[in-house]
Order: sequence, then C-alpha cells, then structure tokens
Amino acid sequence: MSALDWIVVALYFLVVVAIGWWARNRVHTVADFFTARGQIPWWLSGISHHMSGYSAVMFVAFAAVAYDSGLTVYVWWALTIGLGVGVGAFLFAPRWNRLRAKHDVKSPLEYLARRYNLPTQQMLAYSGAGLKFVDIAAKWVAVAVLLEGFADIPMEWGIIITGIATMLYMTVGGLWADVLTDMGQFVIQGVAGVAMLIAVMAELGADFPWAMWSDLPSDHNDPINDTVTTTLVLAFLLVKTFEYNGGMWNLAQRYMASPSGSEARRSALLSSALWLLWPFVLFLPMFAAPLIVPGLDNGEESYIAMAEELLPAGLIGLMLAGFFSHTMAMVASDSNVVTAVITRDIAPVLAPRVRRMSEAAQLMFARVTTVSFVSVSMLIAISTGGEGFVLDTVVELVAATMGPISIPLMLGLLPWFRRSGPTAAITSWAAGMAVWYTIRYIVEDASQTQIVSYPLLTSLILYVVVGLIRPEGNAGRDALIDSLTTDPTPSEQRAKAAAEPAPVTSD
Repeated sequence: MSALDWIVVALYFLVVVAIGWWARNRVHTVADFFTARGQIPWWLSGISHHMSGYSAVMFVAFAAVAYDSGLTVYVWWALTIGLGVGVGAFLFAPRWNRLRAKHDVKSPLEYLARRYNLPTQQMLAYSGAGLKFVDIAAKWVAVAVLLEGFADIPMEWGIIITGIATMLYMTVGGLWADVLTDMGQFVIQGVAGVAMLIAVMAELGADFPWAMWSDLPSDHNDPINDTVTTTLVLAFLLVKTFEYNGGMWNLAQRYMASPSGSEARRSALLSSALWLLWPFVLFLPMFAAPLIVPGLDNGEESYIAMAEELLPAGLIGLMLAGFFSHTMAMVASDSNVVTAVITRDIAPVLAPRVRRMSEAAQLMFARVTTVSFVSVSMLIAISTGGEGFVLDTVVELVAATMGPISIPLMLGLLPWFRRSGPTAAITSWAAGMAVWYTIRYIVEDASQTQIVSYPLLTSLILYVVVGLIRPEGNAGRDALIDSLTTDPTPSEQRAKAAAEPAPVTSD
C-alpha cells in the first residue's frame, strides 16, 4: 500500500460518511429506516439487490476455489444465483412488494404470524437471526484477511475498523444509506474489476482468456469438477432460488422498497442479468491466477498476490476500497433487516410495550439494535481467528441451513402451498435442521453435496407432504395469499397513505 493507495481508501470512507449523512435527512420513521417507504427506483433497487448478494468472501474463499478448481466456482455459485433470481422475478419479487404496499409489512418475517401463527414466526426469527450473526462474522473475517494481506493490518483491527465504519453510516441512514452505498460500490467495483482484467490481459497477452485454458490444469475448464457434482449444482440452484429471492432477508427488502410489484419484478430481472454477466468478468483473473502467481499454498491469498503483482499505486487502494464497500454494504444490508426482525417481530413479543412506542422511540430502538447486532457479530469474528472460517461458514453452514429456514418463509407466499400451515412449517424446519446437524457433525466423511442438499430436500418434501396430509388453510390465510397476486388499486393506495403517520422533522 502506497501513500496514494491510502488516499484512495480515505476518500472512499469520506464518501461513505457523506452518504450516511445525506440519507439521515430521509429517515424519519421506522418505515423509512427499513423499507424507504417504497420510494427506491427499480434500477437502484436492482443494482442494490445484486451488490448486496456478495462480499469480500468472493475475493477470499471463492478466489481460492477458482485458483484450485477453475470454472466450476462460477457454475455452482454465480450461475445458479443468476438463474434463481430470474425465476424469482416472477414468483417472489412482486409478492414481497405487495406485502409492504397492502399490509404495511416492514420486516420480511412480519407476515408469518398471520400466514402461520406466532410460534412459527418466532421459530424462524430466532433461528434466522442466529444464522445471520455467524454469517456476518464470516464477512468481517473475509475483509480483514484482505486488509491484512494488502496493508499488514492485524485481523482484529481490520474487523474493528470496518465494523465501526459500517455502524456509523448504517445507524443514521437506514436502508437509503445502504442502497446508495451499493451504488457507489457498483461503480468502484466496475473500475477496479476492469482494471484487473486489463492488467491480466496485458500480462498474458491479447489471446487471453481463450489461450489460458491450455496452460492451466486440464480440469480447470470443466464446469463440474473436483468435489462439485451435478447434484450439488442442482441443490445450489434450489437453495439460491430461495436464498436470493428473500430467504436471505435483506434481499427481500430490496423488492419491498421498490415503488410497486411490477417495478420489483424489473429490479429482479436487472439483478439476474448482472449475476449472469458481471461475476464471470471478476472471475476471469482468478481463473488465470495460477499462471501469474503459481505455487501458492493458500489459495485465499491468490487475489491479493495477483493485485500486488500487477496493479500500480492507486489502483490497489481502489481495489481495497471495493473490498471494503462489498463487505460494508452487505453487512449494512443484513444489519438493517435483522434489526427489522428484532424490532418488529421479536422484541414486541418479549416486551409488548415496544408496540406502543412512538415513531421516534421506535426509530431510536432500531438504531440501538443495529449497533448491538454489528458489535456482537464483530466479537464473533474476532474470536474465530479466521483460519478456514469463511468457506466453512458460507458453504457448510449458511447454504446448508438456508433451505430449512427459508422454505416456510418463501413458499408461504405462493398460492400453490396454501394448504401448508403451521404444522407443515414447523415440521419442515425442525426436520431439515436435524438432518443438517446429523450429516454435518455425526456422519463421517459427508460430502458437500450431502451437507447442502439433504436438509433442503427434507424440508421441501415435508412442507408439501404435511400440508397435503394435514391441511390448515383458513379464510384469513387465503385472503392474505390472494392479496399478493396484484398491485394495490388507487383507492387502496389512498387509504393506506391516509392511515400512515406523518413523518416527523427530527429524531
């Protein structure tokens, strides 16, 4: 890191602070803080949805997979997400938006108490929030690994620096600060990613990337290789369809914050296109890394080593700013949605007086919860030491347990599963989690395919079968599900607007 690199990083943090301060003036109520009152344009929502889907983990854990195995990491990760989000553009995105527009839902889990019952909502809220703490800890570790590699800053300080910066702008700016930071991240990553691509092309010649495959190990251009199987790819496709269309709660917020259901669909289609194209551009240099920095014992260091080898002063700082923005944006996004779940779904059950708080008091409570969530996740990250934590968490914990947690949440939106009620939801969740624990910690030598696919399939099958055997539909649930098929009429919009509290002018 040269002086110019540090100047670039410092400028990035100033921009983040400015975004948070500007967004603060748009946040007056919890509706502003959590869903921006449905005022985020579809194109900004789509870019934010895409950028909130990955963090510095891509440049650490997935760079290691690309270094060791090649093309397959794009196939089982980015391609499955892009296809899954494309499907969700028609199945899920408009329905999330209509929950906000028609039912004043501010948290992705808020509708579950009405769709199933309160115990089901609480079960999913606690298990999902617990998973988020560990998931975000992995994101802190990933960016700290990069900061340590580029600037020799100890991992603990890397976690503290990024955590405090995220808390500052997220706590005051809410979802508006989050999506605007995503936009800035999109620009920074575009410049840094193209710079790295050009640098690799200059190093390997004008016939890059076509000629590099003959110089790499023979299986690096195979879409299915190493421990990746066709079954695992299909399992990831199913998992990512649930996860990136709302099972990862923060991404449901992007759809909820769009102006209408049809606009939410457009934002999802934009995100799908970005997922199919842009990660491949980022992965191309990672695929070529064995030719530029051969012989690395730890593939997680490959992107750092390649950047130090190829990029001039200033661009390394820009790339590091991109890594910061990746992680800070994703963590800010998760912080906001977990805060929404705690504020709207968990806290009112534990302390009913929370429901009677004024708008200003609820907003302050949301901000305090944001600080608490980020602080605890930082402590978890520091306590892990980082060794092997990132990839294990992302693949064997988050991907494997996302199915059982998200299936009742996601399928509960669709009319085809209206017969599946609380019994189906709880049975599905409990059995899926039990299967994951058994395969992960009791069965010896379980493959990644088994760890990821078996819990998902168990939950999916039981959710459908129990719903058929013991249907629990009723008029209220049916009315909720049916209301999500169309956008609100003008009269419904006027009635909702009249019922909303007037925004206050200060906090």
